[in-house]
Parts: sequence; structure tokens; C-alpha cells
Amino acid sequence: MIEESGRVVAVEAGAVWVETLRKSTCSSCSVSAGCGQGVLERLGVGGRRGHVRALSDLSLSVGDAVVIGIREDLLVRGSLLVYLVPLMGLFAAALLAERMALSEPLVVLCAFAGLALAALGVRWRSARAAGDPALQPVVLRAAIAGNVS
Repeated sequence: MIEESGRVVAVEAGAVWVETLRKSTCSSCSVSAGCGQGVLERLGVGGRRGHVRALSDLSLSVGDAVVIGIREDLLVRGSLLVYLVPLMGLFAAALLAERMALSEPLVVLCAFAGLALAALGVRWRSARAAGDPALQPVVLRAAIAGNVS
């Protein structure tokens, strides 16, 4: 289970909205001095706040410190869906257009059409799965207030 701490900012029936601080690992990287991401981290751009809806059966109120979690396999499957499927759509459409002996500009156009079609498919699948409780983050426990940023 991947865990993240945060603070409750809104309460719904069976769920809470949690504000988390997105952190970068640039401070521990050995090449952070020569990296654009490291420069952004030093400028303060890396520490943005995000809001996550998490299922909860605990009695929580606004301002409570909590630890939320999501299963690792869900994160891996979601990453593959978001990154790999559109890329596969791009290559599949380009290869199909190439096999059909289309001109190069049309192959490029078909590749972008495949990318867009696959991205729309991912969006459709994500919208269908958005309400599934098995795929949602959950509140694991209430945390001690001093442990949350």
C-alpha cells in the first residue's frame, strides 16, 4: 500500500477530501544541481498542494490529520493505462497506415489520430471506473497532528 499523509479539507458521506503536499525527491538526488527539475524545486515550484477524494468509514472532521493509501497494483495499472495505451495507439495506427502504403504525411496524421483515439479510450475507461470503490484511495488511519505537513 502506498501511503500519503494529509489534512481533511471537506467531509462527504462515506468519503473525505484530503489536501496533500506534493513533494519532490530532488533534494536527495546527486545530480540535482544540473537538473531542471532540481532548479524548479529550489524555486519552490515543487511543493504544490493537491486534493484527493478518499473513502472513509472513520468519523473525521475538517482539519483532521489522516493517512490515505492506494494499492500498488492500482498505481501500476493506472500508469500503464495512461502512458502505454496511447503510445501503443500511436504506433499501431502508424504501422497500419504504413502497411496500407499511404504517403508519409498521411502516416503521421494517422499516428496522431491513433494517439487521440487511444487517449479518448483511456478517458472513457477512466470515467467508467471512477465510481468503483475498489479503485479509490482510502483513509487508512487518523494521524497525529505533528506528523502531517
